[in-house]
Amino acid sequence: MRNALTIDLEDYYHVSAFSQQIPVDRWNSKTSRIERNTELLLDLLDSAGCKATFFTLGWVAEQHPHVVRHVAERGHEIACHSLRHRTVYKMTCEEFRDDTLRAKSLLEDCSGTLVVGYRAPSFSITDKSLWALEVLAELGFTFDSSIFPVEHPNYGIPNFARDPHRVLTPSGAIVEFPMTVLEFAGLRSPFGGGAYLRFLPYWYTRWGVRFLNATENRPVCVYLHPWELDPDQPRMSGSLTSRARHYIGLRKTLAKFANLIRDFEFGTLGSMVDHV
Repeated sequence: MRNALTIDLEDYYHVSAFSQQIPVDRWNSKTSRIERNTELLLDLLDSAGCKATFFTLGWVAEQHPHVVRHVAERGHEIACHSLRHRTVYKMTCEEFRDDTLRAKSLLEDCSGTLVVGYRAPSFSITDKSLWALEVLAELGFTFDSSIFPVEHPNYGIPNFARDPHRVLTPSGAIVEFPMTVLEFAGLRSPFGGGAYLRFLPYWYTRWGVRFLNATENRPVCVYLHPWELDPDQPRMSGSLTSRARHYIGLRKTLAKFANLIRDFEFGTLGSMVDHV
């Protein structure tokens, strides 16, 4: 079964966990490693014959347009990950519309492709911000992958459907491809991407993908950030929780990810959404 491979194209200092220590107006003061890490990632994908969807910050298109152009030229799908990595539920509807439209325009100019996919920073489309799906449909997006159907202190809609499905809004339909969770006895557990890929042993991730593909006939949506392949990135100060979430498991991620794209079939999210 083909699964969805998605990359959140952002640098190590863009993450929400360190947004208080490194606000947007200080981003240019940090040493960027996005070009190096993206090139490493692209080479890994080429070696496995994989294509992925790159949910890309508009800020990256502003500051590193050649990176976005290069990803598109290597045959990967460019999608939107907001302009400045602001969480959706902290914006008004008008702020979200402006943020998303500006990012979409930048990404389309850089890549030369139509951008129709969206993922919110930190999966921040929740019960409090479901109105965002209508805005996305209004702006011409055809799919979204922002909702984590799990209980989490910072994101998630615990009872949201686990399968990809069409959502009807007053501005039209949009396909929601939720993040992947395992469910046993009514309890849901995330896995297969980001910190979950780094924290959990690879045998568990491999078993989970096989179980969902073979037993439940469900595709899996894997996500990764380029900085997760970079254990030598500069260290940032922050709370113990933030540092643990960001740094634990970095040295093993490259091998885990290489095994994952070797062991399973992956494609872009857009190509899978076409069948929903």
